[in-house]
Amino acid sequence: MDNSELQPILAFMQKLAPFDALHEQSIKQCCQALTISYYGQQQKLVNVETNEPQLYIVRSGAFEVTTQQGELIDRVGEGEYFGFSGMLSGEKVINKVHILEDGLVYHLSAKMFDQLRANSHSFDRFFNQAFAKRLRNQGSITYNHINTARITNIMSRNLTTITGDATIHKAAKLMSDNRLSSLVVIDKKIICGILTDRDLRNRVLAKGLDGSLLVKQVMTEMPATIEPNALIFEAMLKMSELNIHHLPVTQNKVPVAMLTSTDLIRSQSSQPLLLIGQIDRQNNVEDLIQISQKIPDLLHNLISSDAKAIEIGRILTSVTDSLTRRLIKIKQKQLSEAPMNFCWLAFGSQGRQDQMAGSDQDNALILEREANKQELHYFKQLSEYVCSALNDCGFPFCPGNIMAQNPKLQLTLQQWQQKFTNWVNSPKPTALLNATIFFDMRPIFGDLALFEQLQKSVLSTTKDNDIFSAAMTQNALQSTAPLGFFRNLAIERDGSEVKGIDLKHKGNALINDIVRVYSLAAGIEEVNTCKRIEALIAECSIDKEIAMSLLDAWEFIAHKRLMNQGLQFNSVQPVSNYILPDTLSSLVRHQLKDAFKVIHEAQGTIRLKFLRQF
Repeated sequence: MDNSELQPILAFMQKLAPFDALHEQSIKQCCQALTISYYGQQQKLVNVETNEPQLYIVRSGAFEVTTQQGELIDRVGEGEYFGFSGMLSGEKVINKVHILEDGLVYHLSAKMFDQLRANSHSFDRFFNQAFAKRLRNQGSITYNHINTARITNIMSRNLTTITGDATIHKAAKLMSDNRLSSLVVIDKKIICGILTDRDLRNRVLAKGLDGSLLVKQVMTEMPATIEPNALIFEAMLKMSELNIHHLPVTQNKVPVAMLTSTDLIRSQSSQPLLLIGQIDRQNNVEDLIQISQKIPDLLHNLISSDAKAIEIGRILTSVTDSLTRRLIKIKQKQLSEAPMNFCWLAFGSQGRQDQMAGSDQDNALILEREANKQELHYFKQLSEYVCSALNDCGFPFCPGNIMAQNPKLQLTLQQWQQKFTNWVNSPKPTALLNATIFFDMRPIFGDLALFEQLQKSVLSTTKDNDIFSAAMTQNALQSTAPLGFFRNLAIERDGSEVKGIDLKHKGNALINDIVRVYSLAAGIEEVNTCKRIEALIAECSIDKEIAMSLLDAWEFIAHKRLMNQGLQFNSVQPVSNYILPDTLSSLVRHQLKDAFKVIHEAQGTIRLKFLRQF
C-alpha cells in the first residue's frame, strides 16, 4: 500500500478511539496491516471467519449483530467495531452480523490486535469495556429461557439400552431395577426402537400375552428422535404434537440420552419465580428439602442461559432468602409468636447477594432487648431448627460457627453495636480478619428497624476512620492475586495434586475486600460489591478508572467461575472454585491475567491511600 492509499486510512484511524491514543508509528503499522472489504446489502450477512478471528472496523455502512436466534445484541455504524468478542473470549463465534446498508470495512488480524493490546493499556481497556458491555447485553436474564436453552442441559444422562432379541420379561426387570419408564432398543449401537411402560401395558398385559415375547415384537419401531443441541422448545413442540412422553436423543442415529416429560416439567419448575412460589407454599422441612434439590438445576439453567454473574448471584440469593423466611415462619407456627421483636441477619455471600454453588450459611439474630431464660429458649429452638434445616436443604453449617444458633450471635441491638464498636476502635488484625464477614450484612426477616439502627451505628464509626481503614486494608492485603514471576498465572498445589486457580478466594473475594475498605471508609450503605462500586463512583470516593476496572474484573472472574462450575456439573465432577489454566484458550488466559493485574494494582492503590500515614 503506497502513501497515497495509506493517507486517507491513516487520517480516519487517527480520529478513531482507541487508535487515537496510540503512538504514530503504531497507527501507521496498523494501517499498513489492514485489509479492506466491501459488503453489499444483497449479501445479507457478513461471512465472519470463525477459524481466523479478526477485528472489523466499519468505515461506512451499517450492520446489526444478533444471536443465532435473532435477538439483537448491537447495531454498528461508521467508526464502530465488531468481531472483538471472539478474540477476547477465545470462544467460537456464533453471533450473526447482518448488513443493513452497503459498507466498507477494514479488517485487523488477531495477531496485530493482540500486539496493540499488549503495548497499550488504554487500547486494551477500551475493548475490555466493550466486551463487558457486550456480555451484559447478551447475558441479560430472561425467566423464559426455556425457549432458548438446549435440551443437553436437562436430558436424563443415564441411558439404558436393550436389544430387540431380548425378552419382554428381561426388559421389564431392567426397567424395574433401574426405576425407568422406557428403554432404547438398539441394533449394533444404532437406535431401532423404543419400549415404554405404556407399550408393556397396552401391547402385552392388556392382551394377556406373557413375558417370553421378544422386545422387537412389541416395541415402537423407528421412534421420533432429537439432536442434543436442539432447543427445549423444539422438544416440547415435538412431544406435544406426537403425544409422546419419551424422546430419544441421538447423534448420527446413535442414542446418547433420553428426554422425558418429567425432564421438561423439572426444567420449568426450576425457574426462579416458580421455585420461590413453591417454597412459600410448603409447611414442613421434608417438602422444602425436596424442593431445594432443584436449586442446582436452577443454577445450571442460569449458567446455560449465559446470564450475568451478578444476576445469577442475586437470583440464587433470593431463593435462599425465601427458604430462610419460610423456615422461620414454619417454626414460629409451632412455637407461637416471638416474645419480642427480632431480626434475622445474613452475612457474607448471602448478605452481598452473590451466592454461587457450595455457599455455606452465615447468619445471626438481633434481639430487641435482653432475653430471660424462657425467651432465650424460644430463640434457641427457632435458630437451631432453621440452621439445621438450611443445612439439610444444601446450605452447609458455617465452619466458623457464624450462625444464629450460636448463643454468642444472639445479641441485643446494643450488644451488636458494642461488638462492632470494639472491632472498629480497637482493630486487632486476627480478630478483624475473622470479623470482616460481619461487615457485609443484610436483613432477611423480622424488625427491619433493628437492622437499620445497627447499620447506621456501624457506618458512623467506620466513616473517615483512618485507623480502622488502615487495619481493614492490612487484612485485605493478606492474600494476593495468583500472579507469579513475570506476571504468569500461579497454580495452587496440594502435595502432588494440581488444584488450579481459586477463582473465589484469589479472585472475587479479593475484589470484595478492596471494595469493602473503600465503602466502609465512605459510609456507603450498599452491601453488594458491584452496587458498592457504583455508589463509590457516584460519590467520587474512588478513581473512576480503577472502579470500572474492578467492576469488569469482578464480573469476568465470576462469569468464568460459573461457566467452569457448569462444565463440572455437566461432567458429573465435584463443583469447586478451581479452574485449570490448561483448559482455557490462550486469549482467555491472557484476559484472566489482566483481571488479576487489576486486583494487584487496586491492592497497591489502597495500600497507598489507607496506609500512607502508618
